Amino acid sequence: MKKFIIIGLLMALLVKVTLAQEQLSLKQQGDKLFDRYEYFKSLKFYLKLASHKADVKLMERIATCYRYINEYQDAEDWYAKALTDTKAEKIDHYFYAEVLFRNQKFNLAKQQYQLYFTDDAGALALKLADVDSAMVWTKQPSPYKVNSLANVNTPSSDWGAAYDGKTAIIFTSDRENGDNQTDNRTGNGWFKLYTFDLNTKETKQLFLDPGNSKEFKDAYHVGPMVLNSRGDTAYITLTTEIAAKNLPTDQRNGKSNARLYTRRLQLVTAVKKDDRWLITGSFAYNNVRQYSVGNAALSKDGKLIYFSSDMQGGQGKTDIWYCEKQSNGTWGKPVNCGKTINSKAEESFPFVDENGVLYYASKGLPGMGGYEIYAAQGQKVNWDTPKNLKYPINSTSDDFSLITRDGQSGYLSSNRDNGQGSDDIYAFTRTKDSIFIKPITGNPQPIVTIGKPALPNPLSGVSRPDLDIRPIYYDLDKSFIRPDAAAELDRLAGILKQYPSLKIALASYCDSRASYLYNLALSQRRAKSAVIYLVKKGITPTRMSAKGYSKSNPVNQCADKVKCSEADYQLNRRTEIKIVSGGN
Repeated sequence: MKKFIIIGLLMALLVKVTLAQEQLSLKQQGDKLFDRYEYFKSLKFYLKLASHKADVKLMERIATCYRYINEYQDAEDWYAKALTDTKAEKIDHYFYAEVLFRNQKFNLAKQQYQLYFTDDAGALALKLADVDSAMVWTKQPSPYKVNSLANVNTPSSDWGAAYDGKTAIIFTSDRENGDNQTDNRTGNGWFKLYTFDLNTKETKQLFLDPGNSKEFKDAYHVGPMVLNSRGDTAYITLTTEIAAKNLPTDQRNGKSNARLYTRRLQLVTAVKKDDRWLITGSFAYNNVRQYSVGNAALSKDGKLIYFSSDMQGGQGKTDIWYCEKQSNGTWGKPVNCGKTINSKAEESFPFVDENGVLYYASKGLPGMGGYEIYAAQGQKVNWDTPKNLKYPINSTSDDFSLITRDGQSGYLSSNRDNGQGSDDIYAFTRTKDSIFIKPITGNPQPIVTIGKPALPNPLSGVSRPDLDIRPIYYDLDKSFIRPDAAAELDRLAGILKQYPSLKIALASYCDSRASYLYNLALSQRRAKSAVIYLVKKGITPTRMSAKGYSKSNPVNQCADKVKCSEADYQLNRRTEIKIVSGGN
């Protein structure tokens, strides 16, 4: 009997050790794939491991994988699980808020932002203002109708529409096509080009003749593609994987082996030969060892090419650049489009319509989250202030790759909810007779204009204290609170303490000197400094929303390129404060 007991104990111990080794192996395999950015594959190991036991670190990894592969509802569920554990990282609140915002659960997103930004009241106020803008814009849409191209889209990723010059659009897709090529980051195929005939509703793969192009033969993904106005020359974006040993300027944590590979973009040219496209060369400024160049756009006359790149000399992570065609047919050196167009974040996916308007996507300008589509008049380095196209062109998801001939209709790409796949192509049309007037009941409400972020409107029927809250002013190029501004904020703090249900919105502005983006950052610092001052006076951050509006909405004639006196400029360097809800 004793012998059988010992054997039983040994077998149980062996099973336990084997299970522990299996779990360790699953974790090691998952971590290795995660470090290679192969989130789709690593997720399978993590989920199998979680079926045995899921600790908080594992739940965080699973949530991160889902977030990277754009499965936002699953990401939301796993962040929620992770945050039930007291050992969860504080950053989880931020990412949980981001996916809640993406899933349009605005009030829950606000709660999570509040839990994350506990030591930065100004940053919290700016985030809450972003959420408020999304809530307002989705309820007050701009005059566009947006519909999914059901005949084009699949459960895979379909995006990057381009006009072919005839009756079709060309786009890129990672749909299954029978070649057994799989992208381990997403689990889908490699991106390839397709055509969709707008008349026959037929979709076909666009086959390219690589010729002698080494760039094309080494590429993982193909697309998007842009054609010139004649439809006989194209620029195609290729995605290439580069080994870490060949990336002298792209090493993470100072370790040469920390990153096994990275992916970079480059452009190749193609010409139409009868019914096929032949790759004829590469863009002169490709340099995949140093940076990416991709997502090209051409001016109507073909003399300017715009593209996105993270090459040195930019304003942020990726910028919009351009090259000018020389008399000998070559492209001149790349020039950055400047601070009016580019921010410290990411700009990409440019397109120029027949009237010369530049459309592009930005993550650094005020919007509803993710990539937002903007329009700007101008060319080269001279641009008017970019205008946010608002909802429904934009959403709380990534919105990008807009093309249009005249600004009235066209196509865009988005990974918004209710699509067929992770990215889909949408058709948009500007609606006629879209302006309507409702009968005025109660207090009149201000009209929300395209391109100017809207503040929450005051509520009617509320008993309030003295609302003579004057603007506070700032010195030139400064954001600190001056003594005269402090006196006004002290008075405001007293009102807020006397009426604890009141909530306020702060809108900060600059004078017209300096660029839009420079003034945007300055106005946001001004809004933040006002919030921080009030917090120090005992006002809870959740009672305030704050946002910078750059040099928009001047109170006098001192708009762009208008010379004014210092006294007139001073009137525009301000923060306006409005009571937006509550009373006694």
